[in-house]
Amino acid sequence: MVKTHQFDAIIVGAGGAGLMAALYASKGGANVAVVSKLYPTRSHTGTAQGGIGAALGNLEEDNPLWHAYDTVKGGDYLADQNAAKVLAEEAIDAVIELEHMGLPFDRTPEGKISQRRFGGHTSNFGDKPVRRACHAADRTGHMILQTLYQQCIKHHVKFFDEYQVVDAIMNNGACAGVVAMQLGTGELTVFHGKATLFATGGWGKIWSVTSNAHSLTGDGAAVVYRRGVPMQDMEFFQFHPTGIYKLGILITEGVRGEGGVLINGKGERFMEKYAPRIKDLASRDVVSRAIYMEISSGNGAGKNKDYVYLDVTPKTVNRYFAEAGDERRITAEDVEKKLPDILEFCRVYLGVDPVKDPMPIQPTAHYAMGGIPTNVNAEAVLDEHWTVIPGLYAAGEVACVSCHGANRLGTNSLVDLVVFGRRGGKNIADYVKRADFVPLPPAPEREIEAELNRIRNGKGKTRPHELRSAMQKEMMQNVGVFREEKGLNGALEVVRELRERFSKDLTIDDKGSTFNTDLMEAWELGCLLDLAEATALAALKRTESRGAHSREDYKERDDANWMVHSLVTRHGSELSPSTAPALTINVNKKVDMSLAEVDPRFAPKVRTY
Repeated sequence: MVKTHQFDAIIVGAGGAGLMAALYASKGGANVAVVSKLYPTRSHTGTAQGGIGAALGNLEEDNPLWHAYDTVKGGDYLADQNAAKVLAEEAIDAVIELEHMGLPFDRTPEGKISQRRFGGHTSNFGDKPVRRACHAADRTGHMILQTLYQQCIKHHVKFFDEYQVVDAIMNNGACAGVVAMQLGTGELTVFHGKATLFATGGWGKIWSVTSNAHSLTGDGAAVVYRRGVPMQDMEFFQFHPTGIYKLGILITEGVRGEGGVLINGKGERFMEKYAPRIKDLASRDVVSRAIYMEISSGNGAGKNKDYVYLDVTPKTVNRYFAEAGDERRITAEDVEKKLPDILEFCRVYLGVDPVKDPMPIQPTAHYAMGGIPTNVNAEAVLDEHWTVIPGLYAAGEVACVSCHGANRLGTNSLVDLVVFGRRGGKNIADYVKRADFVPLPPAPEREIEAELNRIRNGKGKTRPHELRSAMQKEMMQNVGVFREEKGLNGALEVVRELRERFSKDLTIDDKGSTFNTDLMEAWELGCLLDLAEATALAALKRTESRGAHSREDYKERDDANWMVHSLVTRHGSELSPSTAPALTINVNKKVDMSLAEVDPRFAPKVRTY
């Protein structure tokens, strides 16, 4: 018999958003369980490096309205402006609260939280770069994760570690909880809750070159997608410009915030051509496209001319500081102190010492701007009319609030986690006081148990890694930084053929129950294929270029027709992909323009840097 646990609130995922939501739901009196396939301190939030944005103004004048403007502009005006305003305004209180919890931020000589520059962050509505990123060396996400985990333990949050959620339980249009597999035993467990919040992160493993860990397979998004919840703005997936060549491991934007510059294979600083005012600190989509344009023009480095360099050597940086009339100077000791993890990554994985030599880099699939559609209270919504799904919440990268629009600014992922994770937790605490438990349907584990058994007992000839590699190669080639109709149609065809093979010709070696990673990685592949199809379909439908979505056959942004969000919906409740479900795409969900209504500077215009 399947074991059932009952809690007021079920938080799925133990990264920054999940821990913040759990902490505030618990503080509000809810009985909270956090269900995570990883130990909390191994969650992907811990890899965030360079900083968390907040207009504290500790080193120079700043204003949350300027932060909101940069967020809207950086998102190529597709961000919901009410969400951008909440993000910027509440970031200040959230960061100070983290400080009071004990997070060891770097300090100014006066003892205030230190701040550094980051791409796309400016003062006075785009006038000049501003120091807004609050940092703890280049381990900011790690420190946030540790701090919040300690606070959750203090407030008696119950943790179910190494339980992988494999299905969402929906009944009468409401969420009643989740089904999870205990990885150590292979047993299914039902978690019955009044409120369920998904905070499971992104799905960068759809692509072959990614900064995302092996565990980021879109599980949370996929399980609710299969239960009829639409995925919003899936065409927008950010490629961070500075991933370690071939490996994709991230080199933080903080390197450029400290003065690092991008150099092509000819030894030229090339961002002056693409963003003459802000140069290397332009938004990520702009820099990623610039790198690819340099490479396609024959200006790449290396034997195959397929990468460029990021140079933070004191000799180079100080020369450019002097040429710009900037009084700043850096030393090797400064680089060692401010960027210790980056130096170690490059020394270990590349055999390059960034204090002495430039680092070979290329864009890497990094962050999902799309996901489960929510309002600013982290409540999941069902359609373009903002119809709330009772009991279902989402926060962090798995959610699309949409404060990031078509392109997320650096540091805003960590802001998103703490701001909307906290709002979700507070609203859950209020909701569970007045809500009853939605009854569980009969045998809620039955469908997913059948699907897992199908994978476990498959008699085919195809192994999951073959399908995964083919998917990643196709998505990298045709649904990457640059896209066009022919390639997108081809990608859709390939992904659907791979899913057909997944359903009919799969085999795995491990038939056991204890820590069966073979089974779970195969199941995760199904999640990735579902989300890859939604991504390619949404990218094909959006016939314009905006933010991270760049169409070679529609090079211009089209505000007249495309100032809307996309919603991809999967029809059919069967979890098995044996019969391909029908997909529909709705592009009628209007973008909130509330700031533009009172301040014309927030109205869409051509982005310049």
